[in-house]
Amino acid sequence: MSFPSLFSPIRLGGMEVMNRIVSTGHDTVMAHDGHVTDRLVAYHAARAKGGAGLIIVQVSGVHETARYTSHILMATEDSAIPGYARLAQAVKAHGTRIIGQLFHPGREIMETQDGTAAVAYAPSAVPNSRFRVMPVPLSLAMIAEIVQGYAAAARRLMQAGFDGCEIVASHGYLPAQFLNPAVNKRQDAYGGSLENRLRFTMEVAAAIRVATAPDFTISLRVSGEERDIDALDPSETLTACRTIDAAGIVDVFHVIAGTSASLAGAIHIVPPMFYEAGYTAPFAAQVTKAVQKPVIVTGRINQPQIAEQILRSGQAHLCGMTRAMICDPEMPAKARTDRVDDIRACIGCNQACIGHFHRGYPISCIQYPETGRELTLAAGKIATAQPQRILVAGGGPAGLKAAAILAARGHHVTLCEAAAQLGGQALLAQLLPGRAEFGGLITNLAHEARQAAVTIRLNTPVTLDLVQQEAPDRVIIATGAQPRRPEIESDGAHVLDAWQILRGEANPGARVVIADWRGDWIGMGLAEKLARDGCTVRLCVEGIAAGESLPLYVRDEMVARLHGLGVDIRPYCRLFGADGDTVYFTHSANGAPILAEGTDTLVLAQGHLPDARLAEDLAPWTGPVQVIGDALTPRSAEEAVLEGLKIGITD
Repeated sequence: MSFPSLFSPIRLGGMEVMNRIVSTGHDTVMAHDGHVTDRLVAYHAARAKGGAGLIIVQVSGVHETARYTSHILMATEDSAIPGYARLAQAVKAHGTRIIGQLFHPGREIMETQDGTAAVAYAPSAVPNSRFRVMPVPLSLAMIAEIVQGYAAAARRLMQAGFDGCEIVASHGYLPAQFLNPAVNKRQDAYGGSLENRLRFTMEVAAAIRVATAPDFTISLRVSGEERDIDALDPSETLTACRTIDAAGIVDVFHVIAGTSASLAGAIHIVPPMFYEAGYTAPFAAQVTKAVQKPVIVTGRINQPQIAEQILRSGQAHLCGMTRAMICDPEMPAKARTDRVDDIRACIGCNQACIGHFHRGYPISCIQYPETGRELTLAAGKIATAQPQRILVAGGGPAGLKAAAILAARGHHVTLCEAAAQLGGQALLAQLLPGRAEFGGLITNLAHEARQAAVTIRLNTPVTLDLVQQEAPDRVIIATGAQPRRPEIESDGAHVLDAWQILRGEANPGARVVIADWRGDWIGMGLAEKLARDGCTVRLCVEGIAAGESLPLYVRDEMVARLHGLGVDIRPYCRLFGADGDTVYFTHSANGAPILAEGTDTLVLAQGHLPDARLAEDLAPWTGPVQVIGDALTPRSAEEAVLEGLKIGITD
């Protein structure tokens, strides 16, 4: 076995876990009315079937004031027990252990069920900067009530068959708010000294211990480094862990980074691809040295090789690999049987996982849209009763996914790509700064297509003659898109599109204006690339902010990088025209003119237009033709892969 440490069992309190791979707590937006749903059960069952050693279920509120989103699980009533029991049974049927997160957000309230502003409670009336919430200081009576809420919720999980619970004291939530002197300004027994500030967490853990059986495992999740201006000093976090460990009231420590309290800290809740894999391990190593109990570490651990290295080096005892299993639920089983090349590695794009959560949709994965759709699309991948000869035109994300699924179901699939390399626009996307991992999307999809015995022909554009010669039963067009060049007034202006910049086809000069219509990776990525190349860059976005359509943590990290490079970001700029040294915009809200003077080059990031030529050329052919992905209408890789899956399961 290539990963002996990763696949060795370990005892955590009263339970033995079969391996060191953990699916850590993460909101799925699959709960309904505070309860477990069939969709949530199927989601976690898929990861258990795939070989995860331990699944930590998403946060469950312990008190009515803990409702930080409209789709949170709640463990405040006995009516929740049957749903938790179904979930525990489905997971444990595969030998996987299950614990549930117990949660109170304090002041970190994102939304309410009816859209009104929530009344939030915290140790003191200190607002957060991210959600701009001014909390009500907790009374002693309410503190005692919440402590007992943790205990009662833990007892309900135990009654449902869970092996344990995890106290969420990470990411600036209520226990962390008590611990942080910048947030906790109390003058009573819960404020002041570290001992007092730790009292709430100690009482919670002790109450859970009393309310549950001796073999019920208790984990404590902490942020080793909050990475915020008002962050708790990491040395105090270590001291707190030592104190709790010495008290013997928890069985596991779980180390992660970041805080929900600020934009900078929140990036580390689900760090994007800009961060090195396993970057949280060094602080976890400090906790490992400081305590006697096992330590879980989480933070961009997307491959078994990385996890094995962390374990062998003694930095932690288990590895949280959540997004790795969102992307590939079978990752543990593949690693255990030395099928590493078959693992679909997470690329840290954040688009369909945390990106969906922030928009209130059930989570998924751009590479594996079956995730979150286990009861619908994943269930449709059955062998076909009527094999067909299918020709796929285009080897980008949509074409590769469609070809792989169709071939795996028993169809005879030929994929023709006009270029010398598979990938489509992903080949350009990976050239942007910090986005090299995005190319993994094509590596993974191409591997799946070859595994499914798809016949792949490069340097082979599909034409009417080719289709008539091949005589397939149907043709799927996935030929992608081309850059959109809007009709603007232009007099002697030097105008380039994003593709020309990335391909190095022209000199942009020293002073560049980027006209960004979509507010996605492209405009911001071009701005960073050109700034790093030495250009003076103005990023003019048509929306209200740069990166408006990106997942929040990706947007905030990219804005931070651009600010550090001195890029001038201007919102509300709708492109109107350009001349020799000026680009003209109109204010997108009131139509007033905006001038970007002293410009050498206008770079267009104005979206794309579908490449519809093949569909038009095949009009004389009488067979069925289906168009998917950007060839239908330009969007993102997520929609392209999803449409490839949908067409792949349809005969």
